[in-house]
Amino acid sequence: MNKGRVGAFKISQTLKQPLRYGENPHQKGDFFGRLDDVFEQIHGKSISYNNLLDLDAAINLINDFEETTFAVIKHNNACGIASREQLVDAWNDALAGDPVSAFGGVLVTNREIDEATAAEINKIFFEIIVAPGYSTKALEVLQTKKNRIILKLKPVNFPVIQFRSLLNGVIVQDKDLVTETTDGLTPVTRVEPTLQQVQDLLFANKIVKHTKSNTIVLAYNKQLVGSGTGQTSRVDALKQAIEKACTFGLPLKGAVMASDAFFPFADSVEMADKAGIKAVIQPGGSVRDQESVDYCNEHDMAMVTTGIRHFKH
Repeated sequence: MNKGRVGAFKISQTLKQPLRYGENPHQKGDFFGRLDDVFEQIHGKSISYNNLLDLDAAINLINDFEETTFAVIKHNNACGIASREQLVDAWNDALAGDPVSAFGGVLVTNREIDEATAAEINKIFFEIIVAPGYSTKALEVLQTKKNRIILKLKPVNFPVIQFRSLLNGVIVQDKDLVTETTDGLTPVTRVEPTLQQVQDLLFANKIVKHTKSNTIVLAYNKQLVGSGTGQTSRVDALKQAIEKACTFGLPLKGAVMASDAFFPFADSVEMADKAGIKAVIQPGGSVRDQESVDYCNEHDMAMVTTGIRHFKH
């Protein structure tokens, strides 16, 4: 007997908004729903299909952060993100995470944009910025580019169920609403993470949750310093993350590593250790977990597990 979900799938939506095209110019695209409930468009050209995908990723990511945070989204993944006391510092450190990929990206923050931050943002080309508000002077700066899309984010409760069409039907799942806290961390090594490392581990784990699998995220002082996204192996994801950090001169010594799923072997923690990383967060649950724990114990690394996997396909 099927004890899982029961019921019927039925949706009727007549509010159709034609888009310029779909994922590519040869594909048609439409949006069904109420975008006006999510944000107010203050400036710029019409929003495209791909813009909507990036906006969905950006807004879901920023909603997991309470501190003043700025993020840059490219192809649904964060290529830069930082949390700081001052918004302009959050922007500058987010951009430093990958200033190359930031070109043409979607910018998102959870604070009102002020004039100083707008002046720094205005130095690069980007497609969209979304924030809960803008000062009058900030808008004057940002509106100097005719096609730039400026959105004011509204308070909104998103659905807790996700749908995706595939094959000849639709799959449905609960949205991943779990965000780890200090209470959800289980130390599994002799060395426990410092307070600063715990903060960085939780910061990195929020990013992992919103990054395409397989993914590894490296963070230092609440700044994304490198990520490996959508790789077919966890080792490749880590190699990509380390290379990103080295390319832009970002610190690896003392950084932390987050993984969206468990480590099947100790190779990833060994590679991280040799790069200078000394604290790791991962779900745990592999039959070979102990190999990774043993390596950490032998090399004075801290590891915590969460019991929660964050695959994102």
